Amino acid sequence: MSAEVKKAPLIRLAKKDAMDPKKAWAIRVGSILFALILGCIPILITGNNPITAYIVILQGSLGKTFYFKQTIKLAIPLLGTALAIAPCFKMRFWNIGAEGQITAGAIGASFFAIYFAKSMPHVLLLIVMMAAAALIGGIWAMIPGYFKAKYNTNETLFTLMMNYIAIGIVAWLQGGPWEGRKGTQQIPLFDKNAYLPTVFGIHIGWIIVLVLVILVHIYMNYTKQGYEVAVIGDSVNTARYAGMNVGWIMVRTMLVSGAICGIVGFILVSGQNKTITSNVADGVGFTAITVAWLGHLNAFAMIAISLILAILEMGSSYLQQVLGVPSAISEIVSGILLFCMLGCEFFINYQMIFRSKKEVKA
Repeated sequence: MSAEVKKAPLIRLAKKDAMDPKKAWAIRVGSILFALILGCIPILITGNNPITAYIVILQGSLGKTFYFKQTIKLAIPLLGTALAIAPCFKMRFWNIGAEGQITAGAIGASFFAIYFAKSMPHVLLLIVMMAAAALIGGIWAMIPGYFKAKYNTNETLFTLMMNYIAIGIVAWLQGGPWEGRKGTQQIPLFDKNAYLPTVFGIHIGWIIVLVLVILVHIYMNYTKQGYEVAVIGDSVNTARYAGMNVGWIMVRTMLVSGAICGIVGFILVSGQNKTITSNVADGVGFTAITVAWLGHLNAFAMIAISLILAILEMGSSYLQQVLGVPSAISEIVSGILLFCMLGCEFFINYQMIFRSKKEVKA
């Protein structure tokens, strides 16, 4: 047996040619059905009927107007943040700092809500708050973008560490300059003048995010900047050979990403929380990574993924109340679903090649 054959692995992976979209979506749908079947196991262990449990999840997220509104409110920041990080991921710039960029944007918006709520007209105040949030969030994101472009730092660690700095700043504000009653470690609720108005009983954050869906789709698919992002994602060397300023494009893309995250922070403090806390992002920045990947960085596909995750989160809490299912079981079911949805992409994009008999006999 030759030395080359000895080195040949029993199983090796190879990238597939582009799969027919219908077949790919059939695999994705099948993975969801498979996940639902697997999810029956932990529910059965608790002594509950899986079908009843799934019905309760749907009832708790979509069954009543109030539940439906709460589900939409959960989906809004998820979708907005996924839109924000999509251009970065398209460029292979691993922005794990959305949590901090949302928080930074929330700080910018909160400053004007706290100090100018009674001296500015309602609409003007909201515009200024959103602009400040976008600016601060963009600047916060540009910092790791600049260091990556200038010094080739590790963007994953850099953006991740900046999350904790932003959260720490809010924690300091809570117990310092912006604290309400001394000793409470809390920032008071904003003046009503700083609240986002509602449409159909939900704050207009959902309208802002849907507008962002369209803008991000156009940006990534029909603009020169979006084309440059795609080229860098495919090959940095090709981009440089084509005369693109890779460093500037990285910084610019992070500015856009951070600005959108900042707008999400504005929506959270003005539309949902009516104040700011150190956990204003509440893990949205990390969950949105799953939304972006499951949506294949497609702005419109992310709408559906955000809704699915919001339904699971809202429905799981209701499941715990109605059937007494431990929260851990709800999280296991959600984890199984996400695992299968992500795992099916392997079968869409790769194939396993087993070592042939000819290779063994050679």
